[in-house]
Amino acid sequence: MSRFAEPQADAFRRLNDSLAFDWRLAPFDVQQSVAHASMLAAQEIISDEDRDALHAALAVVAKEVSDGTFPFAENDEDVHMAIERRVTELAGEAGGRLHTGRSRNDQVATDMAMFTRQAALDSADASLGLVEILIDVAERHLDWPMPGYTHLQRAQPVYLGHHLLAYAWMLLRDHGRFVAVVDATGPLPLGAGALAGANFNTDRLMVAGELGFTSVAENSIDAVSNRDFVLDYLAAASTCATHMSRLGAEIVLWSSEEFGFCEVSDAWASGSSIMPQKKNPDAAELLRAKAPRISGRLATMYGVMHGLPLTYNKDMQEDKEQLFDAVDSLELVLAAAQGMIGTITFKRERLAQASEDEFLAATDVADYLVKRGLPFRQCHGVVAGLVRTAVSSGRTLSELTPQELADASPLLDAEGFYALLRDGAWLESKVSRGGTSSASVRAQLEHARTALQQAQAWPR
Repeated sequence: MSRFAEPQADAFRRLNDSLAFDWRLAPFDVQQSVAHASMLAAQEIISDEDRDALHAALAVVAKEVSDGTFPFAENDEDVHMAIERRVTELAGEAGGRLHTGRSRNDQVATDMAMFTRQAALDSADASLGLVEILIDVAERHLDWPMPGYTHLQRAQPVYLGHHLLAYAWMLLRDHGRFVAVVDATGPLPLGAGALAGANFNTDRLMVAGELGFTSVAENSIDAVSNRDFVLDYLAAASTCATHMSRLGAEIVLWSSEEFGFCEVSDAWASGSSIMPQKKNPDAAELLRAKAPRISGRLATMYGVMHGLPLTYNKDMQEDKEQLFDAVDSLELVLAAAQGMIGTITFKRERLAQASEDEFLAATDVADYLVKRGLPFRQCHGVVAGLVRTAVSSGRTLSELTPQELADASPLLDAEGFYALLRDGAWLESKVSRGGTSSASVRAQLEHARTALQQAQAWPR
C-alpha cells in the first residue's frame, strides 16, 4: 500500500531522483548497514539469523558495487533505496528488517559524513605530497636569485627556493584545514532517526566504533540537519584551490617569453591547433580556472542551507553534487600541481639577469641610511630622489656620481653605496628569520621539513 493514489509526475521524478550522482555513497552505505545490522542483533532487536542473512547479502552487494555489476532498477530513487531493495532480493524477509531503527535522514547524513571524512583524508595526504615536492625543488634552487614582485612590478630580489617555499607553507595550512574537517565528521548521526530518535534501545556508540566515528551526535534534530562538515570541506578545498590558482598564475607568467623564468615539461603542456611553434602551459592555466569552480560549490552550498528550517529538507539533496564535484576537481588540481612542479625547468641565467636590476636595492639603500642615523621616512625620500634622477637620465643607481650622492644626503657615503650595489649584497642582507638570505632559507627548509614530518605523523 502507498500513501499516494497517483503516480509521481515524470518531471518531479527526474527532479527528485538522486541515483545519478549519489551512487558514489554506495560503499559507505554498505559499511553503515553492516554495522547497523550488527548493532540491531547485539541489542536483540533482530535475531542473529537475520543479522547473518543481512551480512551475507551486504557482502554480495559490496562486491557488486566494487566490480560495477550492481543491478540498479528503474524505480530506484536513490542509492539507499537501491541497496535496501537488492538486500531484500538476496536476503528475503530479513532484508525488510535492515531499516529498523533508522531513517533515510540519519542514514544519508552518516553516509555523507563518511564520504567527507575520506575525502578530507585524501586531500590532506595530497597536499602533503605537494609540500614534499616543493621542499625538494626549493632545495635544488635554494640560491638562485630572482626578482620578487609586488603589484606585478619588480620589488626586491629573493631566492627562488624562498619563493617556492611560500607555497609549501600555504599547503601545510591547507593540511591543517583538512584535518579539522576530519574532526568535524567525528559525531555519528546514525540513530537520530527521522529527527526525534529511535523507538528502540539502540547502541549508537557501538556503531560509532565500528564505523570510525569518535562520538555520537548528542541532539537528534541537529544530527539530521547538520551539513557543517560539507561546508567545512568545501571551504578548505576552496582555500587550497585558491593557493593552487596563484601557483598556476605565476607559472603561466614565468613561462612566457616576456619573463622566460621557466618551462613546464611537455607532459604538462599542449600546442596550438594553428600555430606550430606554441607550447602552452595549459595545466597551470587550469589550476587557475578550477579555483572559482570549487569556491562556487561552496557558495552554492551556503545558498542551499542558509534559510532552511530544521530538520531535514529535500533541498539538502543538493549537497552531494557540490561536494562530489569539489572533491574530484581538487584531486585533479593537486595531482596536476605535483606532476608539473616536479618536472618544471627553471632558467637560472634569465632569473639572475632579471634580479640584477639595481633598482631592486632601493630599500636596502634606505636601510643603509637608517643605520647611519637618518629616520626611515627621510631615507625613503632621499632614495626616491636618487631613483628619479637615475631613471630620468637613463642610468642605473651605480652610475650616479659621488657628487649626486652627496647632494642627496651628506650621510650617503659613496664607498658604502657602491659596495651595497655590488655582487647582490642586498640579497644576503635579509638576515631576519623567514627572510631570503641563504642562511635564513636554509633554516626555513629545515623548519619546513620538520613541519612536514609532524603533519605526516598525524594519527589518521
